[in-house]
Amino acid sequence: MPKQPTTVDEYLAIGCGRCPLGGTPDCKVHNFEPELKALRAILLESNLSEEIKWSVPCYTYNGANVLLLSAFKDYCCLSFFKGALMNDPHNILIQPTANTQASRLIRFEQGDAQKITRMADTLQVYILDAIRVEDTGLEYSYKSTEQYEMPDELLSKFEDDPQFQAAFEALTPGRQRGYLLHFSSAKKSETRIRRIEKYMSNIFEGIGLHDRY
Repeated sequence: MPKQPTTVDEYLAIGCGRCPLGGTPDCKVHNFEPELKALRAILLESNLSEEIKWSVPCYTYNGANVLLLSAFKDYCCLSFFKGALMNDPHNILIQPTANTQASRLIRFEQGDAQKITRMADTLQVYILDAIRVEDTGLEYSYKSTEQYEMPDELLSKFEDDPQFQAAFEALTPGRQRGYLLHFSSAKKSETRIRRIEKYMSNIFEGIGLHDRY
């Protein structure tokens, strides 16, 4: 397992360490080093505190998570935890997927370092608005787990194994939603069954789909 960073400087040097490419020249963080550094410079001028959470730079306000600074395969971004509640006068906030609820991204590609510098004032406005959302105590109204599709294959497993149903219902709502979205996204019944069976032991142990263990 590659080393995971404990500081943002380490993140920029070795990556997040959550895949085998961490600490190697092929780590995706190195593809966006100028852009990440430009974004970090803007963030350090804000009223946010800099930390490492989930192996990536996280910026907080009075202890509350406001945004992440991350690199992916094709882009790097600022990811606002409550972006759906923010103002977007420049129409630059992106909903990552159709199932994403509260978070929104501002994406940048390779070669955008100068663009980021030119956008510094605009980005500061968005950061200030994210702080406003947090400071005023606004909360996003998440869809309840009951509003998500419950695959027939999962219901069948519940009928066959009530203890499995109890274990699933004992999961936090967020963990339940993660599994429901993953199971339901498979087009074929046999694929849904394989996915459910693959994660049954994790569900019994109270482990979420994206938990590190």
